[in-house]
Amino acid sequence: MAHLQLKKARKNKKGETIVEILPNNVKDNPNETDDMIMERMRERFQILDDMTQASIDGVVRGMVVTGPPGVGKSYGVESILEKNSLFDTLAGNKLRFETIKGASSAIGLYKILYNNADKNNVLVLDDCDTVLYDETSLNLLKAALDSCKKRKLCWNTDSALLRREGIPDSFEFNGSVIFITNLKFDNVRGKIKDHLAAIMSRCHYLDLTMDTTREKVLRCKQIVADGMLNEYDFTKAEEEDVMDFMIGNKEKMREISLRMVTKLADLKKSFGEEKWKRTAEVTCMRRVAVK
Repeated sequence: MAHLQLKKARKNKKGETIVEILPNNVKDNPNETDDMIMERMRERFQILDDMTQASIDGVVRGMVVTGPPGVGKSYGVESILEKNSLFDTLAGNKLRFETIKGASSAIGLYKILYNNADKNNVLVLDDCDTVLYDETSLNLLKAALDSCKKRKLCWNTDSALLRREGIPDSFEFNGSVIFITNLKFDNVRGKIKDHLAAIMSRCHYLDLTMDTTREKVLRCKQIVADGMLNEYDFTKAEEEDVMDFMIGNKEKMREISLRMVTKLADLKKSFGEEKWKRTAEVTCMRRVAVK
């Protein structure tokens, strides 16, 4: 049921450790056609756009968005935020939206939440899974996402950093939080499970449901058809060549994603017709161990 790929290590004849990536154990639904899958994905990304707008409007206080890497989760959210920031950007006003990527300490999270505490502010935590494994950070996140009318956050430990930056040891949070992750909360086991369940109970939880290779391929085909590769000035045949290469080697590719499509398109644009595919084999495909 887990959407993550499993790894199995073994030794080859030279004594080198080879890690094999086993197929996902999420099965395709044989009753769902390609058109049905693409419509389902299109609907969910439209819901992502609508929910992001609702976060900006202050209607949605918290949302968790989960899906595999490189399928457009961040792009969809950032596009809506940028559209709503246009007038503030032109006027030179302080932007009401902030995106934080990567690791964050608990006190760093407290500071970020304080800076985005005003009504109609939106804080996007993109790939910040480290906060999920720190109990203090989790408690701050739960307080910010609480369903009560007043969401009060407190920092009860003396901090020179907060004093230096004039940040109080308690404040009321009135903004919204969007948490973007590759982690499926409902598949997590262990001590963290209860914490994530508490966050899910406070948030809207949007699973983009792209667990199988087939779904990821169809997502890529969908976005390419919508004009993803227009900037490359490819002919229709050249676009098809990029997609055919990825689909024909889908079991060997390091990942099936929009990022991979971009990598292949870059190679095709930069190298000759014969060389780009060989370069892609070396740089974008997993090494297959000889049994």
